[in-house]
Amino acid sequence: MTETDAVTFDTPAESLIESLRRDPEAVPFGAIGLGADLRVRTYNARESREAGLAPERVLGKPMFAEVAPCMDNALVGERFVAGGELDETLDYLLTLRMRPTRVRLRLLARPSDDVRWILVQRLSRG
Repeated sequence: MTETDAVTFDTPAESLIESLRRDPEAVPFGAIGLGADLRVRTYNARESREAGLAPERVLGKPMFAEVAPCMDNALVGERFVAGGELDETLDYLLTLRMRPTRVRLRLLARPSDDVRWILVQRLSRG
């Protein structure tokens, strides 16, 4: 078993970020990596499949203006705009391009990192 096999949504931030840097495909949930400009740099296959959006449709696009405007609010998008360190988990309802879907989001950012992460764990539909 590799280190990434043991990674869960609730893994401590430093270990989780390190696992995501190594291989965002190895985590058992959706992973979206954003650059400093908040454009999508990483979009793992699990998130692509569950959201129904091909990576080529989202890579390089502004996350909150084009990919997921339903996250362009004080709960999600503004936390990344504010900058600084971030490790927040919240219950959320995704509504864009799909039936309403209950999720847990984990928002991760470190001032020293060039990638900020939105992790998506689907709970149920409806």
